[in-house]
Amino acid sequence: MTDYVEYDGGRIAYDDNGAEGPLVVCVPGLGNTRTAYRFLAADLAESGFRVVTCDLRGTGESSAGEREYGQPALAGDLRALVRHLDAGPAFVVAHSNAAGAAVVAAAAEAELFDGLVLVAPFARAGAGAGLRAGRFVRSWTRQWAGLFPAEKPDEFPEWKKELTASLKEPGHLAALRAMIGAGAEAAAAALPGLTVPVQVVMGGMDALFGPDPLTEAEWIGEQTRGEVVLIDTAGHYPMLDRPSEVTAAVVPFLARVASRRFA
Repeated sequence: MTDYVEYDGGRIAYDDNGAEGPLVVCVPGLGNTRTAYRFLAADLAESGFRVVTCDLRGTGESSAGEREYGQPALAGDLRALVRHLDAGPAFVVAHSNAAGAAVVAAAAEAELFDGLVLVAPFARAGAGAGLRAGRFVRSWTRQWAGLFPAEKPDEFPEWKKELTASLKEPGHLAALRAMIGAGAEAAAAALPGLTVPVQVVMGGMDALFGPDPLTEAEWIGEQTRGEVVLIDTAGHYPMLDRPSEVTAAVVPFLARVASRRFA
């Protein structure tokens, strides 16, 4: 059942498995909904974590029509959700543009966060510059499909249908265009101020980071003093096209950091 957290001007939709254990909030990237974590959320829950997956403002079941869609606004929504959950510091797994928003959030209020997993993060000025939302939903879904460079999973047609339905909701395509237009400068400025543990997960075939995605991942790792995981055959959505490899990287990282606080 979908739950909501209200904020000034709207509400954020989320699912909460309600389990005991360290809290992990999973945040999707541009144009996607919380179902992008369908695999990782199940694996995290099985590993003993309380898992919350949310929709960004202007996507999924969250409200649309807000004036602001930049990373600072998304970071404010994330901080509001973590405070609302009231379950102690949270881990955040965030993708793409939302990973940049997680950086902004944790730099502003480190006490709310135990650590960050940044998946294909937009955390440098100019990140995602190749993206274009276009005037029509099909323009984005065509581009989105191209970000799965390897053999597409069997469920891919279902995911595309789901994404198309979400983007056809009032205000959603406009929200996507606004997020792309806002850029990642806020995250780039916040990176050096991070004090929480960071893991960077990057697909080796992620075309949004040019011919060498590892270089981008290593730069962010250096800025955050974090660890870097490269999944060679993944594109921009490693948690969907290589879910077992993402789980194999993320679960031990979260467990290791959690053990320090819960020891």
